[in-house]
Amino acid sequence: MAKSASRFICQNCGAVHPRWQGRCDGCGEWNTIAEEKPEPIRAPGPAGKSQGGRALEFVGLKGRAAPPPRTRTGLEELDRVLGGGFVPGSVVLVGGDPGIGKSTILLQAAARIASGGKRALYISGEEAIDQVRLRALRLGLTESPLGLAASTNLRDIAASLEEEADCTLVIIDSIQTVWLDSLDSAPGTVSQVRACAAELTRLAKTRNFAVVLVGHVTKEGTLAGPRVLEHMVDATLYFEGDRGHQFRILRAVKNRFGATDEIGVFEMTDKGLMEVANPSALFLAERRGNISGSAVFAGMEGTRPVLMEIQALLSPSASGGSPRRQVVGWDSGRLAMLMAVLESRCRVSLGQNDVYLNIAGGLRINEPAADLAVAAALVSAALDRPTDPDRVFFGEVGLSGEVRQVSQTDLRLREAAKLGFAAATTPRRVARNGRAPAAGPDGLKLSEVGHLADLVAPLAAAAAQRGPAKPAEEP
Repeated sequence: MAKSASRFICQNCGAVHPRWQGRCDGCGEWNTIAEEKPEPIRAPGPAGKSQGGRALEFVGLKGRAAPPPRTRTGLEELDRVLGGGFVPGSVVLVGGDPGIGKSTILLQAAARIASGGKRALYISGEEAIDQVRLRALRLGLTESPLGLAASTNLRDIAASLEEEADCTLVIIDSIQTVWLDSLDSAPGTVSQVRACAAELTRLAKTRNFAVVLVGHVTKEGTLAGPRVLEHMVDATLYFEGDRGHQFRILRAVKNRFGATDEIGVFEMTDKGLMEVANPSALFLAERRGNISGSAVFAGMEGTRPVLMEIQALLSPSASGGSPRRQVVGWDSGRLAMLMAVLESRCRVSLGQNDVYLNIAGGLRINEPAADLAVAAALVSAALDRPTDPDRVFFGEVGLSGEVRQVSQTDLRLREAAKLGFAAATTPRRVARNGRAPAAGPDGLKLSEVGHLADLVAPLAAAAAQRGPAKPAEEP
């Protein structure tokens, strides 16, 4: 019998190569190809020609489907991101940087579920039982009847879960440490992660309990291992934030049982992760008014309106060559496009300056509705004139300078009015389906702009009338 040849598989995208090479042709990453032994050939299943299958029953699209039951964790921010809680039989993948708080929040959620009278299990593959107990002692969770074990052998884990008669939640920390002895590859490789995740998914569906898989991330911030892992699970959650920053953002990028792009906001304390009920007030708590280069953006994160401060700083380029463009929390390519529109359509000179843009609070913005707020911050910094501290901005900017409408305008305006803002600069609203656009909340003055020049003109006029701006006084 001929000896089976090894395969060379990219650990980033799962592409198979006939030989080792430094760069993967599938994803373009370097040094991600590793040698793996082929998986053993299994006997043909029901889909094989040797066995007959039963005919499927096809039904129509019309019908009633009851919403899936939910197991609430007691952490409202986590339940919001999940869509209302854990769904029995679902598989959730949680990723994030080391030390960001993945194990902490999952231990808190599992302990609360167990304290509510339901069976919850925590299986650690990276830490010993005593280490997990020390974390539970620090969090004040030692009295919870949570089941705890430490193992990396998939057969032992599967055999233990098969004996559980009434289990609600199982946490595997982490999937990259679990291995199957029938495969020759090392733990964390494509073959191991795929096989282990498939077996745990089968257990979740057949035993009807929710499984949470903790995943490692690469230096680029994406989940380590094959992308097929994200396609196998029902929901994918990412923890965002800096370890040196006390705020953490839990974001859903995929959810078959809820809304995507939903976020939960937490604050890291010595007692674990504490929920932040009003993120807008938190992100604006340290905002300093009457200073140039600052604008408040009324954004949407999933179904939640969030107000945040956008800060811009311009300084003469010291290099004399290419000016620097440093961006934190926003897309650098969109910043370059917006600067080009300001220079070409509004005659705002920015090209000879170093430009620094920051989203205060550690949040990352992905929606184009932030264009108008970023433009306001850039123009304010370029003219050295502050924007109105009681005004919010939102709107998408096109290449011709037009300001386009965005979704969920009413929610953004209501959140601004609730936090005490007096005015809002929005895209020019138009009547749709023969109905006039709804008015804004009481007490909130709306300024509608159709072109970016309408935003620049008032700031430029104020700068021309007042002359050079005075430096801001230190508190």
